[in-house]
Amino acid sequence: MRQKRTALKAKQTPQTLSARPFAALYVRVSTDAQAEEGYSIEEQQKRLIAQCGVLGIEDYQLYIDGGWSGSTLERPEMQRLIQDAKEHKITHVICYKLDRISRSQRDMLYFIEDILLPNRVSFVSLSETIDTGTPMGRLMIGILSAFAQLERENIRERTQMGMQARVESGLWPGGDRIPIGYDYSPEQGILIPNKDAETVRSCFNLYLRGFSPQSIADVTGLKYGNWVLQILSRKTYLGLIVFRDREYRGKHLPIIDEDIFRRVQERLTQRSVTRLSSSKSLLTGLMKCGHCGASLYYQSWGKGKKKIGCYSRQKSKKYLVKDPDCPQAYYNSEEIEQAVLNDVFHFALEVQSQDCAAPYSFRTDDLVKNLELTDTKIKRLYGLYADSPDEILLETISDLKQTRRQMEARLLKLQNEDSLSVMRKDIQDTISNLDQIWDCLSVDEQRNILHILIESIEITDDKIDIHYRI
Repeated sequence: MRQKRTALKAKQTPQTLSARPFAALYVRVSTDAQAEEGYSIEEQQKRLIAQCGVLGIEDYQLYIDGGWSGSTLERPEMQRLIQDAKEHKITHVICYKLDRISRSQRDMLYFIEDILLPNRVSFVSLSETIDTGTPMGRLMIGILSAFAQLERENIRERTQMGMQARVESGLWPGGDRIPIGYDYSPEQGILIPNKDAETVRSCFNLYLRGFSPQSIADVTGLKYGNWVLQILSRKTYLGLIVFRDREYRGKHLPIIDEDIFRRVQERLTQRSVTRLSSSKSLLTGLMKCGHCGASLYYQSWGKGKKKIGCYSRQKSKKYLVKDPDCPQAYYNSEEIEQAVLNDVFHFALEVQSQDCAAPYSFRTDDLVKNLELTDTKIKRLYGLYADSPDEILLETISDLKQTRRQMEARLLKLQNEDSLSVMRKDIQDTISNLDQIWDCLSVDEQRNILHILIESIEITDDKIDIHYRI
């Protein structure tokens, strides 16, 4: 039989018309059968009004939900009661029995702890003789809260145990924070590389070529340099899962080769220790002494001029001295800078004239398909082995896993080759018409471009050796 669902309004009695704070008398029945068992609206209402007389309460309102289940608090009159409690219109909430409020312990405690107590509303239940206005009533609520907290902690622990088991088996632990470059497959429980994987590879390769995180963000469309730094530090791209500060081998395909990842981490560590100086000098951080290997520095000389010298001859910074007897001379900074720029402009023209091979994505597509087929074969063989254990099946599975590892290594190699092609094209775009736009750039922009192109500048007497990154 279809249940009736009605929300009865409070009776307009002299008590209910009062503008003063009042007691809320809550009544609920979900079926006609409950009415027959003594839970009728009239019976509950009669007992609650009588309790108001016992407590000396004169002002009250009735909140009646007829034909509504107690499995949730989403009931018309219950929602009105909650809103009135938040607006401090209510002094007491009185019900016939706890399950009239809710049959859910979680909802019951939410109603008391998050709605009533913060708004200083007392709670009275006739059947359980609970009255939070008395010491015993508050003790009972405290006990119920303790049990609820225990249940919450048990749920949290069970959830953490489930996630721990997942990561130990190589599955992604879940959650909404899927790393860029992957999609999550609920069916397989693992991460699947997507079209953004190429962006991730570009981030690593461009960083190794000297691009700053913000420059990489501008080139790849990632918007923020901090996002690039997060990508560069994430071990997920090695095929690992980091959970509770421990690393587990995941079942997802890696995007980045271990050697590339290691080199990037070394570069990140190095740059965090020795950041570029805020100096406006063009070649700061690039120059090395060809005699002793120490860094070269700018020094003011005369009116508005600068000279370049070796730190081994600068005795005030002993930790930078490589050879106290270094014969390196001092140089006019303008002459050194002009010689370097002439070579850089010539180099830029050479790079622009070179052809950049387009990435061969079809090569990787075939490998990805073969990897998927191999995974399917391995799963099928495991199923056969579960039905009928056989050593030959285990040997076949082992051979397929070895083949899979070889295909993964080949896939990574091809993907990195494609990324290098994209990266080289990006560098070509960066230095396009460099000699024509150079004078329009700020010193910071000029120096940033030089750091992208140049690994180091070695000066030995009258000889300048420029070591380019590409």
